[in-house]
Amino acid sequence: MRKNKPMSFDDLLVELKEQKANQAELEQSSLAYLFNDSFMSKNSNCKSMQQFLEKGNFQAYTKEDMNLIPEELLNRHVARETRFSDWKSMLSAAMSEQPVS
Repeated sequence: MRKNKPMSFDDLLVELKEQKANQAELEQSSLAYLFNDSFMSKNSNCKSMQQFLEKGNFQAYTKEDMNLIPEELLNRHVARETRFSDWKSMLSAAMSEQPVS
């Protein structure tokens, strides 16, 4: 039986960076999944979440990015570009359309 060689600090850093990148990718895909093109086309003047964000001059790729957008600005953009009155209503509607696993 071979013992595992202890991980070097540099190897650990590389692994942690990869995990963080994977998490960011997962969050970005979950944002796109939640606000899929069908949802956005049906409920907004935009065909995709990406288009919605670009139209508002927002750069957001993760849930954390969305949380950094001032709520007042996001609410105004949502009210102007969607059938919802504010971000929380839009988020709630998107979440309610997702299948329960």
